[in-house]
Amino acid sequence: PLLLRSRVVEESEVRRRHSGKGRNRRDERQIRDFYEAQNEHIERLLKPISAHADEDKQDRESSALKVKIAVYASIGANFVLAILQLYAAVSSLSLSLFATAADSVFDPFANLVLNWLHRKSENVDERKWPIGGSRFEPIGNITYAALMGMVSAILVVESIQELATGDGDKKLFIPSLIAVGVAFVTKAILAIYCYGLRKYSSQVEVLYQDHRNDLFINGFGIFTSAAGATIAGWIDPAGALIISVAIIVSWTRTAFGEFKTLAGGAAPTDFLQLVTYNAALFSDEIQAIESVRAYSSGPRYIVEIDIVMHPETPLWKSHDLSQALQDQLESLPMVERAFIHVDHEVEHAFEHRKNI
Repeated sequence: PLLLRSRVVEESEVRRRHSGKGRNRRDERQIRDFYEAQNEHIERLLKPISAHADEDKQDRESSALKVKIAVYASIGANFVLAILQLYAAVSSLSLSLFATAADSVFDPFANLVLNWLHRKSENVDERKWPIGGSRFEPIGNITYAALMGMVSAILVVESIQELATGDGDKKLFIPSLIAVGVAFVTKAILAIYCYGLRKYSSQVEVLYQDHRNDLFINGFGIFTSAAGATIAGWIDPAGALIISVAIIVSWTRTAFGEFKTLAGGAAPTDFLQLVTYNAALFSDEIQAIESVRAYSSGPRYIVEIDIVMHPETPLWKSHDLSQALQDQLESLPMVERAFIHVDHEVEHAFEHRKNI
């Protein structure tokens, strides 16, 4: 339909197009990446919506056990590591290790709350929460980000105070560094495991980001704590200051991303194209697509489509067709809800002109 299949560029043609004289390898790579991305996008558009839904269902069913292992292994490991890193901070009195411990101590409790919110979002009472529970997780993430920001701000103040007074002489305490080293290795294993599963669960995506960030925090904390005890005392509070600022920046970015999902940020262009293409070809009874909107509602999108049908179309037919289109769109893995508005002409002002 719409000659999309003819726009797929074969591999031999891609090689021919980037083989011109004077092009360097970077140019060739950019050209190849462009055509590969275009071909993948065309294939996604041509794939029936039912195929998208079936693939997502199969992927989630096949990865369900692995996702559960990732979630509960992360929670269990975070409880153990919180104890280890708290011991490392208290025994060494290193501000760098206190910064790593502050992040670690809050992790398991945040994991428990987010896991509860995830399960709650899938089993909400629709009489109390008519829009569903998809926004529970972003709210939990923003709350946790604010809490981590406040704790890190306290450590920033402590670090600046110690840098100003020069009271930074500490003795090297090997067991504390070993404890944080164990945390570093554990987080590396969990990050690798969660990386391959993050596309199947928003919960695992958050856990992966947490493990990845902890790798930098723990690794840098070990270095600055050891350097502060052996090279110069100011390195330890300076390291704690850098770690705390990094935590604040990281969680501020996370909170901003979650805020966009709660505020109804627009869906990406390729998703809008997928929805528009499938709606336009859904039935010969649809004469035109007047407008398509898709915006975030938690981790998924709400879709609104205005379609145009013949003025003489019976009510039962317009209802059944729009209901069938709605059901098909809601089978897409990234769609929370779909709303279809049927019109009989396009010569009118846009609906919903009021900004709420």
